[in-house]
Amino acid sequence: MGWKPMPVQAVRWALLGALFAGTAAAAAAAAAPAAIPPADSLPVATDARLGGDETQTRFIMDLDRKIELRVFTLADPYRVVIDIPQVRFALPPQAGDSGRGLIKAFRFGLVMPGGSRLVFDLVKPARVDRAFVIDAAAGVPARLVLDLAVTDRDSFLRRVAAEAKAARGEAPAVSAPQALSADPRPLIVLDPGHGGIDNGTKAASGELEKDIVLDFAKRLRQRIEKTGKYRALLTRTDDTFVALADRVQIARNAGAALFVSIHADSLPRKEGDAEGATVYTLSETASDPQAARLAEQENRADVIAGVDLKQEPDDVAGILLDLAQRETKTFSMQLARKLVGEMKETTRLHKAPIKSAGFRVLRAPDVPSVLIELGYVSNKQDLQSLLSDGWRDRTAESIAAAVDDYFSAHLAGARTGAN
Repeated sequence: MGWKPMPVQAVRWALLGALFAGTAAAAAAAAAPAAIPPADSLPVATDARLGGDETQTRFIMDLDRKIELRVFTLADPYRVVIDIPQVRFALPPQAGDSGRGLIKAFRFGLVMPGGSRLVFDLVKPARVDRAFVIDAAAGVPARLVLDLAVTDRDSFLRRVAAEAKAARGEAPAVSAPQALSADPRPLIVLDPGHGGIDNGTKAASGELEKDIVLDFAKRLRQRIEKTGKYRALLTRTDDTFVALADRVQIARNAGAALFVSIHADSLPRKEGDAEGATVYTLSETASDPQAARLAEQENRADVIAGVDLKQEPDDVAGILLDLAQRETKTFSMQLARKLVGEMKETTRLHKAPIKSAGFRVLRAPDVPSVLIELGYVSNKQDLQSLLSDGWRDRTAESIAAAVDDYFSAHLAGARTGAN
């Protein structure tokens, strides 16, 4: 039997089940990085190229061995997605940045432990004529081939619907388990942005946002746990993609007391050279055009990774109706102010260090949540800081201090209220 990836929903519940099953010990164990095959045992993709025009287009990727694949399509925007076993991508640096024919651009990367993904952005609706992998022969490497042909929107949407129906038939009808923990200490969920196929922003010198923020989140977790007062959990501990709704659901299911999402922004050259750290809270009305642009950019993570947004669990979609909980928003703003107060001692802040916008990862109605943009990878001085071990350690310490100050103030308020 060939390799076959789990349906998106099955993967989500499997990950959540592993993360929050049973006891605190099980949850802690699940938070450890998932087992990933050694890099030297993985198939290797060595080259990729496009040919054809806007009526017929072919994609070819060279591999060092034959692999299995699964293809499906997504609409609005038009995309073709290929799921394959985990692959080590050794493609040229600019591979996928530009397209040809029916393919506008493509991207690739890890989408779950043991599974990689290729996502093709289409210029217009296209049907998959053929998708296959051929063995190496006569000095020619193994090759993954995708043939696309132009089609109309109605035909494309019918295909998307048929594939979605088949996927739903495979998904188990289970609900997400709840975390059980006898540990009374507050839990802080740290959310390193992006991951896997979603690189986030990229510095001119090549550094990726997903790597910068993962390293920072691990340092922050260490400093929060070092106090002995709190528990800390990461939404991802390695280079794996996690859907936006799953990040929110991980925090809610774990009973988080705080949710802190960590990112590093970038500005196109034509938009200037902004600098400094910024703390964002949730608001349906963005505080300024830059905040609105950033929220729109961050909210595209699922589209980038080829996730079907129509398949969100009902309970996650229902969160959007609960945003009127003023107490949670008030607590989020209190945390934002304390973060700015501590971080200004260790790092440059943006000229407007507290902003708001409609970030999807901040939508938990019962968990105070903030998104921290550590700085701009497009700014040379900010990037120098972001890549500095000393800066990362000092800034992580300041954020941990702000978290401690936040809880100390709330505990003091609780004691005053009890008298």
